[in-house]
Amino acid sequence: MVTARQLQEEWADMDAPRARRIQRDTANQVRLSDDLPPVRTVAGVDVGFENRDTARAAVVVLDYRTLEPLDYALARLPVAFPYVPGLLSFRECPVILHALEQLRVAPDVLLCDGHGIAHPRRLGIAAHLGVLTGLPAVGVAKKRLTGRHGEVPEGRGEWTPLLDRAGDTLGAVLRTRVGTRPLIVSPGHRTDLATALELVMACTTRYRLPETTRWADGLASNRGQRWLARLDALR
Repeated sequence: MVTARQLQEEWADMDAPRARRIQRDTANQVRLSDDLPPVRTVAGVDVGFENRDTARAAVVVLDYRTLEPLDYALARLPVAFPYVPGLLSFRECPVILHALEQLRVAPDVLLCDGHGIAHPRRLGIAAHLGVLTGLPAVGVAKKRLTGRHGEVPEGRGEWTPLLDRAGDTLGAVLRTRVGTRPLIVSPGHRTDLATALELVMACTTRYRLPETTRWADGLASNRGQRWLARLDALR
């Protein structure tokens, strides 16, 4: 796995054209067939920003069967890349790697708050992070970045394909709870769409968001102290 320090050095003085070239090259390394170990642990991954200059990553590892938290890590790093739509992984990957390096319990799969291949260049944060770490990864996004889709049926677990202009499937628009807005689920690395959907639904209880996202999002946000208090027993 690439370290946070290595990535910071490699991406020093990055500009948008170079970042897009790296995305296109890295997208060719994404594997979209199932290659998962027996899944016992699953990690939620999210990044918040304390201010314009500091990113805060949260990784929370859950037991896949019980969805109880087993471990967590928080990391902070200066933001080295400006906000450019479609290039968010260059802001977020270094600090996520820094958090992953601190874990004591290794995750079998990553569920990232963001996109997998449902991205204009097929390399959202989940796909990029999957290639960098070698871990299976799934994108679970709250909003669509690219693609088109039809109506999503109202039942829990119902979904409709998210398609690109050529009609190829990028992911799924998944309804995790009746009466709520659907999520955008796409494979990131070492998973196919069916497995990505299975993982997300297995991690979803009575809320719209899977427990992985709820824990990581809460810890990475300005509400982090409240969620951190619930995790103190793990340390």
